[in-house]
Parts: sequence; structure tokens; C-alpha cells
Amino acid sequence: MATASPDQVPLAYQVGTAAVPIWLNKGDNAWQMIAATLVGLQSVPGLVILYGSIVKKKWAVNSAFMALYAFAAVVICWVTWAYKMSFGQQLLPFWGKAGPALGQKFLLGWATLPKTAQYHSNGDLETAMIQPFYPMATMVWFQCVFAAITLILLAGALLGRMNIKAWMMFVPLWLTFSYTVGAFSLWGGGFLFHWGVMDYSGGYVIHLSSGIAGFTAAYWVGPRLKADRERFPPNNVLMTLAGAGLLWMGWAGFNGGDPYSANIDSSMAVLNTNICAATSLLVWTWLDVIFFNKPSVIGAVQGMITGLVCITPGAGLVQGWAAIVMGVLSGSVPWFTMMIVHKRSKLLQKVDDTLGVFHTHAVAGLLGGILTGVFAEPELCNLFLPVTNSRGGVYGGSGGKQVLKQIAGGFFIIGWNMVITTIICLAIKLLVPLRMPDNELLIGDDAVHGEEAYALWGDGEKYDSTKHMYELKTVDTPLPNSSNGTTQVV
Repeated sequence: MATASPDQVPLAYQVGTAAVPIWLNKGDNAWQMIAATLVGLQSVPGLVILYGSIVKKKWAVNSAFMALYAFAAVVICWVTWAYKMSFGQQLLPFWGKAGPALGQKFLLGWATLPKTAQYHSNGDLETAMIQPFYPMATMVWFQCVFAAITLILLAGALLGRMNIKAWMMFVPLWLTFSYTVGAFSLWGGGFLFHWGVMDYSGGYVIHLSSGIAGFTAAYWVGPRLKADRERFPPNNVLMTLAGAGLLWMGWAGFNGGDPYSANIDSSMAVLNTNICAATSLLVWTWLDVIFFNKPSVIGAVQGMITGLVCITPGAGLVQGWAAIVMGVLSGSVPWFTMMIVHKRSKLLQKVDDTLGVFHTHAVAGLLGGILTGVFAEPELCNLFLPVTNSRGGVYGGSGGKQVLKQIAGGFFIIGWNMVITTIICLAIKLLVPLRMPDNELLIGDDAVHGEEAYALWGDGEKYDSTKHMYELKTVDTPLPNSSNGTTQVV
């Protein structure tokens, strides 16, 4: 069989053409799009399933829809103005210039992060600008799914009472004025990026920010009904496990995609991610057995999440043994803050953080960022970071300063999110109530959406108040033997 001549091969497959430019690495491009898809699957359907099943039955539809809506809204805002605010040209040391990422010329060009070139104090180039071997369209979508999951994680603190109209306004505002600042500062070439603060894949940009913002927003939105706070059992634990499984496996793209290449550091990041998550799950479960005499399935899910969150800022920067140490701490420190400190703190008791996002994301994210500053291995740092000769505290040299940088970077993210989230909530409150009215809170999904997750008494029936008399009678009456699951505790 004769071999086809170059001019007989379709243009789409010819190297050095418009379809396959010489800078394109097909392996890197394929992996980056797969990684983006894995992160997208963490949100849709991962967190949609998890949120819809981990809450009380009457809030299943509303909780799942908050996640689905946020994902769609972020996609449109991201390509319209927010991508360039996070990864474009600099407007301020912590913020990029807004602009669309929709034109063919821009999206098919070689992917670049224009403000990421690192220079020595004398002006000499230290590290070249980040320029992966694939088109800008791949980079825009990869970063988009990270932005989307951040809003969805934040929503976990607000389930079971936030006015859906207020949520629809909150998503684009918080993305614009909070997420883009963290992303540009730490990833897009902002002041924390060039100072050398380490955040491999979003321990600060995603988890610390969503945890702090979620807790702050929960304060302003107000609590659920007393009956819901006292008894809020998951409506389907098995589906919660299914959503958690998608979240865990999707983290391979979450952390494995952040070297922007299918390289050896990507492999290290994926392995460390699973090591830390498994360790954390086991430690959390052991603590439940030791102190409560029963292994909680929901507790195991929380332990898995804290492990995934903790390793995220250092996934490709630490060695395997350090990932185990981080897993032990991520399975115990957030457990302690959730199970012990929370019950003794008036502030934590007052703020109704539905899924304990403060503990699982803010505490675990900050812990991971600091531990990255302790355990970051010099050779691994040189594979990824713009500041050469970076290292963690255990490796001596400048490692001590790195820990302080990590703490300072964390405080910036905490402060910014507290202030901006407060301003956004107060601004929305001028237009619509942040919290649903009590009559809707009594009923749940049927009142808010006209839909229910489980039609236990028939399909297509109109709302009948007699079906909800049990809820009405128990609003102010604590129930005996109430659930002690994670959502119950917080």
C-alpha cells in the first residue's frame, strides 16, 4: 500500500500548519483538556450529587441546583471578562485587566500567561514567562473549571436557606471581585506570585478563599430554621459517596494538570494527592471510632476532602513521606476544629456553616499552605516555581522565610475575602433578601422550585400542606435521638 504524500494528508493532521502549529504538543494538549474535564466532573455531576444527597430531603433540589447554576454562570462570566482579570495584563499588583476571551485569534494562539516572567533584582531574567505547548483555548477552559468549583464549594456553607435570587447575583459579583484577585495574585503574575508564595494548585486561591468567603457569607445570610439546624440528616448516604468518589478521582486533574504539562511533576502531584487523601480519610475515621465509638461514613468523606484540600498547595512540591505527614495532620486538625473547637466557640456556633466549609476548606487549605512552606523539596520546587532556589523550612537555607511567606499569603487571602464578601452581601441585601422567608424555609424545594427530589406520595401532585404538617409541628421542637452526622454537628 503506497504511503500518502504530504499534500494528500488532511490539513488537520499536518505539522507546521494552522491546525497543528510547530509549538503544539499534542500530548500536553490532550492531558490538559482531560484534566480540565476531570475538574469539571468534580462539579458537574460530582458536587451536584454530593450536595443534593448530603442535605435534608426537603433541600435536595435547591442544593443541587445552586451548584449547577453556579457552574453555568461562571463559564459565561469567565470568557466574557474574568479570565483576563485573573491571567491577563496587569491592572494592579493584585488584579488583571478585564477583557473578553472569545475571539478566534486570541483562543487559537499559543497559550501564555503574560505577567509571569520572573526577574532578579538587577533586572536579569530569572524564569521565563509561562508558555505551555497548547492553544489559549485550552488554558481558558482549564482555568474556568477551577473558578467554577470555587463558587460551588463556597455554596456548601449556604445550603438550606439562601435566597436563590440572591445567589444568582452573588456568583458573578464574587467571581469578579474576589476570585480574580486571588488567582492573579498567586497564579497570574501578581505580587504574591513574584514574591514566591507557593500555591501549586489552589490551596489558597480556591479552598482558603471559598472557606473564608463561605463562612462570611453564612454570617450575613443568617441561619437555617432551628429545626433544620438541630436535625439535618443526609437524604441519601450512598449518593453522597458517589459524589465524593467523583470528587476524589477528579482531583487527578485538579492537581495533575497544574504543571500545564504531562511531565514528571504532574505524575508526582497525582500520586501525592492520593496518598494524602487516603491517609486523611483513615485518620479521621480512626478519631471517630476512638472518641465516638462508631466510624461515620460522612466523617470519612470529610476526612477525604480535608486530605485533598491540604495537599493541593504542595502536591507537586513535596515528597511522598511528606504527603503522609500532611494527611495525618489534615485528618486530625480539621477534625479537632470541627468536633471540639466548634462546640466551644460562640462565634462558630452562631454562624450556620451548613457543611462545615470553614473547617474542611479554610482550615485545611491554610494548614496545607503552611505545611507546603515546611516540606517543599528544592528539586521539585525548581521544576515548577518561578523563584529559583525555593525550598521548605526542613531543608534549611531560605526555608524559614518561606514559611513566613506562606502565612502572609494566607492572611492576604483571608482578609480580602472577608472584606469583599461582606461588601457583596450587603450590596445584594439592598436589592433582595439574602435569606428565604420562613414560609419557604418550612417547606423547602416544593415552595422554592415547585419540584421535589423524591415523589414519595405520587407524581405530579399539587402541593398539599397536610403533607408537611410534621415539619410545621416540629419547627421549634428538638427531636429526640437526632442525627450526629457532620452536617448535624455544624
